[in-house]
Amino acid sequence: MTYRVRMLARLLLACVAVPLPALAASIMEGQQVYNQYCVGCHGAGGHAVLPNAPSFARGERLMQPDMVLLMSVKTGKMAMPAFNGILRDQQILDVIAYLRTLQR
Repeated sequence: MTYRVRMLARLLLACVAVPLPALAASIMEGQQVYNQYCVGCHGAGGHAVLPNAPSFARGERLMQPDMVLLMSVKTGKMAMPAFNGILRDQQILDVIAYLRTLQR
């Protein structure tokens, strides 16, 4: 084998050996979690039901990076309870991914 072929083979093996990111969000899972925990206040499709609950349909509330939104959900905000210990980080990231699809 030539040097180039060996290097290409190593590169391909390295790509296959690297696992997919653990935090790859699932929109379908996010929708299920949203419907179970969030829809009562934030409404179907992100249209808020309660007067103080933010609406996600237009997207202004989602202009923060995922990690900022994750921490807001984990710690709670105003009338929203903290979901730390109730939802895993992955579930919250899935909800964020789902909410981001509502603006399309």
